Amino acid sequence: MMGDAMRVLVAIDGSEAAAQAIDLIAAVDWPSGTAVQVVEAVETAAELFGGPWPALALVQSESLEAEIRLEADATVGRAAERLARPGLAVDTAVLRGRPATAIVEEARTTNANLVVLGSRGHGTIETMLLGSVSAEVIDHSPVPVLVARGSRIERVVLAWDGSSYAARAADLVRDWPIFAGSTVRVVSVSDVGLPWQAGFAETESAELARIYAETAEASRARHVGLAREMADRLRAAGRSAEPEAREGKAASEILAAADAWGADLVVLGTHGRTGLARLLIGSVARNVLHHAACSVLVVREPVPRAPTGVEAR
Repeated sequence: MMGDAMRVLVAIDGSEAAAQAIDLIAAVDWPSGTAVQVVEAVETAAELFGGPWPALALVQSESLEAEIRLEADATVGRAAERLARPGLAVDTAVLRGRPATAIVEEARTTNANLVVLGSRGHGTIETMLLGSVSAEVIDHSPVPVLVARGSRIERVVLAWDGSSYAARAADLVRDWPIFAGSTVRVVSVSDVGLPWQAGFAETESAELARIYAETAEASRARHVGLAREMADRLRAAGRSAEPEAREGKAASEILAAADAWGADLVVLGTHGRTGLARLLIGSVARNVLHHAACSVLVVREPVPRAPTGVEAR
């Protein structure tokens, strides 16, 4: 058992985006004893055809599944070779079933600390910035998910609003050893909409404008204080950190801050909302995920203050 060691699940599919996930894993300074499992999910024979088929078709689909599994074995094997180095325990697995479901279940089964994915994969919606598998894994993963769009985590934007779920993200940046060499910019966004004045008398509009100005100034001051306080807390924990307060829509300003600074990674917490059929992350996190040019780490579930180490499997 090693107190700082981590368990990382990286899911690939042979795509260019998945290769970025492997590049990021290879570049990060993981604590000694960290275990990385490289997986690829292959749909079952029945799922490949998507319905009832005659016996001959089923045999053909099983043969196709076997071929795909052989190719997946080779893909994860090459990735493992790329990641091999002293102090890093790398193994591989080819999962069976719907990719998103299989990845989430594997993360639960192996007690992973972190899931790493590419930003998009194969499929009909490959033109989207965030692929369907990545989006579903993020919605359902029991642990933080890192969507890789680069190979560095040197410049980190931490989105901070003082909420309980943002605090989970901040704890991760403060406590996980992979961020020891990162420079963190704490971005806190004040979002005060313009007052609605139509239909009010001139005196009433003037009063609304005064109230809006006071509210906006109070919000600006609060977010300046939030950013400074969190930057101070991170510095006290040994991190290099600086505050940045912005005004506007949260997702847009987080993205603008990351772009302007040339950030490698955005870290943000988000709440989960129960929908009719799935657990959906908040709209700010989803907008950042879909539009960020850099990697994004989404933290929804509680994060341990220090990964507990690697247990034999």
